[in-house]
Amino acid sequence: MSSAVLTSSDTTGTLLRMATAGSVDDGKSTLVGRLLHDSKSVLSDQLAAVERVSKEKGLGIVDLALLTDGLRAEREQGITIDVAYRYFATAKRTFVLADCPGHVQYTRNTVTGSSTADVLVLLVDVRKGVLEQTRRHLAVAALLRVPHLVFAVNKIDLVDFDADRFATVAAEIAEVAAGLGIEDVRCVPVSALLGDNIVERSEQTPWYDGPSLLELLEELPSGTTVEDEPFRFPVQLTIRPQAAARDPKHVEYRGYAGQIASGVVRVGDQVTVLPLGRTTTVVGIDAAGEELDEAFAPMSVTLRLADEVDITRGELIASAADAPTPTQDVDGLVCWLSDRALRPGSKVLLKHTTRTVQGIVKEIKGRLDLDTLTPVEAEALTLNDIGRVSIRLAAPIVAENYSASRRTGAFLLVDAQMGSTLAAGMIRAGLSAEEFDAATLDWSI
Repeated sequence: MSSAVLTSSDTTGTLLRMATAGSVDDGKSTLVGRLLHDSKSVLSDQLAAVERVSKEKGLGIVDLALLTDGLRAEREQGITIDVAYRYFATAKRTFVLADCPGHVQYTRNTVTGSSTADVLVLLVDVRKGVLEQTRRHLAVAALLRVPHLVFAVNKIDLVDFDADRFATVAAEIAEVAAGLGIEDVRCVPVSALLGDNIVERSEQTPWYDGPSLLELLEELPSGTTVEDEPFRFPVQLTIRPQAAARDPKHVEYRGYAGQIASGVVRVGDQVTVLPLGRTTTVVGIDAAGEELDEAFAPMSVTLRLADEVDITRGELIASAADAPTPTQDVDGLVCWLSDRALRPGSKVLLKHTTRTVQGIVKEIKGRLDLDTLTPVEAEALTLNDIGRVSIRLAAPIVAENYSASRRTGAFLLVDAQMGSTLAAGMIRAGLSAEEFDAATLDWSI
């Protein structure tokens, strides 16, 4: 079997998950359409359809935004209202792209699109600079720990490719990002409409000596060394073939299926089943009908254990050397995505990996003021608020800091009656209320 180590230095042929976001009319869909078009990732019939619709609208140029605005309502209104996923590739790597909506009421979609992204491309209109929605998207990126942030400072052609105006906006972006604890932010002056600095560097910006947007995306590292991550395996299903139950002479088989959330597992490894706390040994790893010696995130496999352990969906198999401690108290940050306000005493379902448990909100410890980027007191959280909450659960979960693991540190709050998603959350395990620091977002994760 091939090595389980994913290198971050070589991006050739690797997959990059990216998301785009920004305020309304900043040109997100046009930028995505330009990336698809200029990287030759658009089929001829798709391009012909877009050209025809553009002519019907009386436009003098092809409206590349139509390549991503696939919903009828989006085309009629000229806005993006859902996350549109697209796939394209260059000679260097493959991309999965999520084009997120810009309207404030669809911030929930931005959370969805950014939650698994390696890079978030945020658009800013060079004429407007940083807006409230820009700050909100930056805060979401900070909370979700998106590894890379790239700002496409768009519509540079509408200010005659003015270097000073770009520098002013870039400085404003850097100031806001620093206030959120984000250090690595890159800015690229672009014109999504005309294609300047999208795929190839533009002659219109001789003062800019950096890479084009696509060149930058091709160079960004996307992988991590999974050998350094703790092994975590949320169980989705216990497998016992029906033949084993019908025929007593049939060889007994019991396996535990799921997707590896992080780390590497090998035959012979000592593991602990949580929240049971039972330690045993991995004796087999099965995947697609084959036996493996080792497996690593994000592979979907079935584990066989040396001992008979009563394991059901929602339990976690972790490396015995660094197994986390289960808890019924969750302290975390949430992006509130519901029209119904969250208040102390609210009853919710908390979904963590493959486990769903009942919970009650004990306390709302504050929300983030997007103008000052500081926490303020709050009696409730309303739509699109970002705040800190404390939740008491009816049964334990294996909570880990989101900063250590984006998979086992994340959770959802779900309406028990309607089944709708109320919030996306990030866990702060083992941290005290005194760490609610009003200076930076260090209080958040």
